[in-house]
Amino acid sequence: MDKILQVKDVTKYYNGGAAVTKALDGISFDVASGEFVAVMGASGSGKSTLLNVISTIDRVSSGSILLDGCDLCNSKENELAAFRREKLGFVFQDYNLLDTLTVEENIALPFNLMRRSAQETAEAVQKAAAELGISDQLKKFPSELSGGQKQRAACARAVITKPSIILADEPTGALDSANSKQLMKTFQMMNEGLGSTILAVTHDSSVGSYASRVLFLKDGKIWSEVVRGERSRKEMYAEILSVTAALGGENDAC
Repeated sequence: MDKILQVKDVTKYYNGGAAVTKALDGISFDVASGEFVAVMGASGSGKSTLLNVISTIDRVSSGSILLDGCDLCNSKENELAAFRREKLGFVFQDYNLLDTLTVEENIALPFNLMRRSAQETAEAVQKAAAELGISDQLKKFPSELSGGQKQRAACARAVITKPSIILADEPTGALDSANSKQLMKTFQMMNEGLGSTILAVTHDSSVGSYASRVLFLKDGKIWSEVVRGERSRKEMYAEILSVTAALGGENDAC
């Protein structure tokens, strides 16, 4: 499989006045095309920092990050802006939908930023909405949607440009257990049905159980790794709970 993402010996320091914090400490891993990788760890383990440097929201102190062969650490800001528009899809905990726009207009935002034609945009929106099961919600505003519908709209916006990788930041954090399970089935469909490559940061063991691989962070380093292989989701969940307990982190109910 092609390597979509290559993280090589990445270190990130934060300077808080007199104190210097090492948020990431020489992390290295790859994500293959079509993989669904979850990153787990307790608060302060470095998982949010890792997502920030991969998404180019923040810069590394040392090391390199390659996405589709492009070195994100040595790119100019205008190149990174174009890169974020065209190569990255984002799914956030709080949806990040614009309240003044309809669902249709929210999903179309990436295409509008890329200045695609109205016809091409309309066709892409219809296709993404159909894939995510929200075709009947397009004319509504976010305030009229349930939490699960909002998150599916955010997923449709993330997949519309067919990005190289979708980055998800605690995607079930604002959802109840029923909507969380539905969203993860949606992620599974995006991964297996649409071929989307997904990297999700989560503290939820149930979310991790849907992934093909889970990386566990502790003190800015990769502490352990669990690979699904031929195991069922239930078996994957049990293994994640076991590792999380050994790690001394938090657990969530399935």
